Amino acid sequence: MTERRLKIAYLCDMDPSLTWSYSGGNARIFKALQEHVGDVEFIDNGWGRFEWVRRAIHKMPEAINIRLRWRMHYALSKQIARYVNAQLRDGDYDVALGVYSLHSLSHIKTPEHMPMVFTSDATQTSYRQSEVGAGFKSHMRLGRLLDRWIEGHERTVLTSTDRNFWPSDWQKDLADRTYGLNEEASVVLPWGANVDAPAIEKISTDLGFEDGLRLLLVGRSWHAKGGDVTFATVQELRDRGIDASLSVIGCTPPEYAQTDFVQFFHNLDKTIPEDLATFESIFRNAHALMQPSLESYGFAFCEASAFAVPSLCVRQGGIPVWNGINGEALEIGATPQDFADQLMDWMQNPEDYKKMRLSSRQRFEDKLNWAAWGAALKAQLQDLVDNTAEKSR
Repeated sequence: MTERRLKIAYLCDMDPSLTWSYSGGNARIFKALQEHVGDVEFIDNGWGRFEWVRRAIHKMPEAINIRLRWRMHYALSKQIARYVNAQLRDGDYDVALGVYSLHSLSHIKTPEHMPMVFTSDATQTSYRQSEVGAGFKSHMRLGRLLDRWIEGHERTVLTSTDRNFWPSDWQKDLADRTYGLNEEASVVLPWGANVDAPAIEKISTDLGFEDGLRLLLVGRSWHAKGGDVTFATVQELRDRGIDASLSVIGCTPPEYAQTDFVQFFHNLDKTIPEDLATFESIFRNAHALMQPSLESYGFAFCEASAFAVPSLCVRQGGIPVWNGINGEALEIGATPQDFADQLMDWMQNPEDYKKMRLSSRQRFEDKLNWAAWGAALKAQLQDLVDNTAEKSR
């Protein structure tokens, strides 16, 4: 007997066909749902007669757009929800899933038979109150006056959902403390990589240091990804006589870091075969992803594990790095000298480093891939659907 596929209503303020939205995670989650969970339909959450407002906001600079968009969505959520609720009633879905944008669930009322769930690597309030959010300056000081109002909306949504899924313990703990969520309604399901996994036989788990030490940094923001510390670490290693180099994907380093031992690719579009080949080549030849970053999760760490590349970072946020398994997360405040010491330890103990490469790939296969996420989520959703059906009898 063929198992019936769940029919999922996908709610997000950005269309998942926009592959760049939410750092590519929006498209990856949609694809993973379709491949491993059920049939997925993106619900149009247009702003109705206020659509002109949304379009105007989208034309603003990103730093303003991204914040103003969700604040205005909350302000207009009763009007927006009427249109979305009608689609949910008419669509005969098994479950409604909110992705990233918590505001997309504000004032949403699903039919009695339809559970509503949410997944994200952060909420606005929990992120702002965390050590990660504290590392970024506010672009809208007047927005601080709305913080309690926003938090109230978030609490209303999260305490009304049937279950909330977070990619790491960090997000779960933050959300539980901030909104008073109970254990059953708050579940950890690690996300996967933002690339298709290379076959294990096509990557090297036995990469030596005969040709030097090659580090990698990935991200759109040099500052947020810890570029200053990473570059200083490379300099420290070179001062110690190590032929260290750095490849940067996604951003342009500041002028002081544009040296002969730093190679950078401002933008690699993985949908273009030539760019994808370059991206994969850099990962295949990297000894470590060094990223002492400010972020709530970090797909790059999953990608590194997929290529059997250990990660070196700091223990902050929900980074998917387990010490001694797929890298090392040093304590907050670690210096370039501390990072250089760790890298030299790997170089001086090649057998241990090889084991780290193997266990990095294994951690990817066990936890940090979308098939594993999809299987776990499907079981959770099916449980909710079955329980809801049982209660309605």
